[in-house]
Amino acid sequence: MNGKYRSIQMLLGLVGMILVVGVASHDYGDALSKCVLFFEGQRSGKLPSTQRMTWRKDSALRDGTDVGVDLVGGYYDAGDNIKFSFPMAFTTTTLAWSILEFGSHMGPEQKNAQEALKWGTDYFLKATSVPGKVIAQVGEPNADHNCWERPEDMDTPRTSYVVNTTNPGSEVSAEIVAALAASSIVFKSVNSQYSKILLQRASQVFQFADQYRGSYNTSVGSGVCPYYCDFDGYMDELIWAAAWLFKATNRQSYMKYVVDNIHYLENSTMRQSKEALFVGGSFAEFGWDAKHAGINVLISRLVMNTSKSDPFVPHADKFICSVLPESPTKLVTYSSGGLLFKPGGSNSQHVTAMSFLLLVYSRYLTRFHRSLECGNIAVTPSRLIQVAKTQADYLLGSNPLSMSYMVGYGRKFPRRIHHRGSSLPSIDTHPKHVKCLEGSIFFKSKYPNFNLLTGAIVGGPDINDQYNDTRINWSQSEPTTYINAPFVGVLSYFKAYPYP
Repeated sequence: MNGKYRSIQMLLGLVGMILVVGVASHDYGDALSKCVLFFEGQRSGKLPSTQRMTWRKDSALRDGTDVGVDLVGGYYDAGDNIKFSFPMAFTTTTLAWSILEFGSHMGPEQKNAQEALKWGTDYFLKATSVPGKVIAQVGEPNADHNCWERPEDMDTPRTSYVVNTTNPGSEVSAEIVAALAASSIVFKSVNSQYSKILLQRASQVFQFADQYRGSYNTSVGSGVCPYYCDFDGYMDELIWAAAWLFKATNRQSYMKYVVDNIHYLENSTMRQSKEALFVGGSFAEFGWDAKHAGINVLISRLVMNTSKSDPFVPHADKFICSVLPESPTKLVTYSSGGLLFKPGGSNSQHVTAMSFLLLVYSRYLTRFHRSLECGNIAVTPSRLIQVAKTQADYLLGSNPLSMSYMVGYGRKFPRRIHHRGSSLPSIDTHPKHVKCLEGSIFFKSKYPNFNLLTGAIVGGPDINDQYNDTRINWSQSEPTTYINAPFVGVLSYFKAYPYP
């Protein structure tokens, strides 16, 4: 019996090793390259000679003329042709954070990631160039969403939406501050003069955002709602901005601001979707709207194992326990195939953002020789890495459909993504102008998109691990910049450590 038992043990161990090898078989370096390349497909403005996604051409070259400010550049947020500053700024902040945490693992992609970052910060320097004003958005969203046309052909109004001292927008302004401050750290060793410019502007805009408090929901109104309404208030962005300013400057006044104001987030009321209202639980949120978990994880690195750790480290721990599948205080759900789910559409944004924070916090725990407990379950840093890896691998194809949810990665990936530029023929093959409604035939077409938006990560499968590859189902088939940005960090880590 003992000999048979040992043989079974050896067999099971071998199977386990094979499974581990299978899970680790993704080419994370290739996925990283594609993940970064995606941002070139989202560029607005005059494209550089180094543009690698060549089916995209110059677009929106007159942005800002209605308000007398040069607003050429920046990123389209998703499959439309609008420049929403709020999610664009979050994209920039998380891309900067990805580079700061994992840039040393990126290899040649670090330079490409820095260029993608600078495309965003260059735009935000323009968007904040007039003191007392911040550009919250460019493009009339309702008109844009009623059309299906290439960005190169846009004939919809390119309205500039501005927040100012009488019509404030603290959340969008403060998120831009976070983006500029975080990016200033990235560029400090690359271009010190540019880094100083970013940091100086971040400080100036923070004063504006804090002194003239108010939500851009009211100031911009239908320009941003219902697309990117701020559902949880602007205090999280102000605290988030101060946290990044402290990290960039080491000025205690910014840390004092964080400590003095963090209580505003203790009992937040947060609306995750039109159907569900959530009260409290803010410690578990991180995305373009809610910065709570990001604040706690970021600050935890500075206060861990000190008398100043409360409430940041306890709330960061609670966040981890809200995500781990075995935790008794889990606040997310998992599909039978193992994918993390939170309420609302475009679920991949939660997968990549949560996975990024898991990896970052695992580094901090390791640095300070800490573990944590979720109820009676002991959790080590390696467990956080394991969970992040299962999520990354799922998106790359280790799932019930054996389908990659990154365009261009693997043998099977989405072909009919909800993306105007990708779905219509390029200027090279169809130079004739395609008017607003003329593109509808391409939206409704059952054929694959004409142009490969390489690296785009779509919203992903449903809770039953099923995916409908159609442009009509935008919540599953639309890519966004803020899905990719934190995934740059995740893929960089696993490129260096494919076998956790």
